[in-house]
Amino acid sequence: MGICISVASSEIHNQAENENNHENVIFLGENIISHEVQKPAGSVFSRQGSKGLNQDAGILCQGYGMEDGAFCGVFDGHGKNGHVASKIVRNRLPSLILSQKHALSNNKAAAANNRNFQIDREDAEMEPSNEFYKWKEACVSAFKVMDKEVKLQENLDCSCSGTTAVVVIRQGEDLVIANLGDSRAVLGTITDNGELKAVQLTTDLKPGLPCEADRIRKCNGRVLALKEEPHIQRVWLPNEDSPGLAMSRAFGDFLLKNHGIIAIPDISYRRLTSNDQFIVLATDGVFDVLSNNQVVSIVREAHKDQEAARAVVEAAKAAWKKKFPSSKIDDCTVVCHFLQKTR
Repeated sequence: MGICISVASSEIHNQAENENNHENVIFLGENIISHEVQKPAGSVFSRQGSKGLNQDAGILCQGYGMEDGAFCGVFDGHGKNGHVASKIVRNRLPSLILSQKHALSNNKAAAANNRNFQIDREDAEMEPSNEFYKWKEACVSAFKVMDKEVKLQENLDCSCSGTTAVVVIRQGEDLVIANLGDSRAVLGTITDNGELKAVQLTTDLKPGLPCEADRIRKCNGRVLALKEEPHIQRVWLPNEDSPGLAMSRAFGDFLLKNHGIIAIPDISYRRLTSNDQFIVLATDGVFDVLSNNQVVSIVREAHKDQEAARAVVEAAKAAWKKKFPSSKIDDCTVVCHFLQKTR
């Protein structure tokens, strides 16, 4: 069953979720027009697949860090306790990053020499300011703490369970993107010819990537595909055919943390322009069956911004049935954050 929640609140802690509610998505913000000013809108939607419990989680928090700010995140759990891990991270990570950022802002020397951002120069000439290098350091620190908190959870075994995370933090015209695993962030932008184009903001961090495979193998982890699924590279213990993780970075999965699986996010920066229309984050259940361009086209064609995330999820469900009729459908979760005025 799909769940879509809209909550008029700017405080993350106001939606600290009771796990018994089984809610997969949270919207903290406003989809309203007030004082004759149209505010950017967004939507979040998640639908359980046919594999069992919905292990996905998503959040869109507007007014994050500043009035013209937002926190977007999707989290794809895996393993026996993946559904718990994804919600723990979804509920805790936004406030954890913010607290790390505040701590860095109070330290004038912090992050001043951190110049390791990946900068997308396609539509922007300006490099990020020191303020956004602090966001990078805050994300790295928060992801590290988050992984420790998952490990220390009572009555939760994440030795072979965990969750991916893809996060986009908007601060005015600046984006900081933090990616852990194989969920994806895509930007819908208008070209000079007036056409809508998809720009992928993240790299799917899978074991088959040469740089990821090299790191894993240096830690004595094994990267190989099973004969029955030669197209899927997985991570295995040095001397055991387990657990077979299909991503190279994740929260949890502590059995493999000494063998190349890390919780250090891949972080990049982008400066928004007036051509940029919206950001879409989605779990791999969506992008396994829909292309980036298909996703942004579906979002554009949605009658209302508030319906966009659900429209993408429904299209993915239909594509699963058509492309893989004998396969179990994966959980699908989408966050849409609109950068321009509401429709």
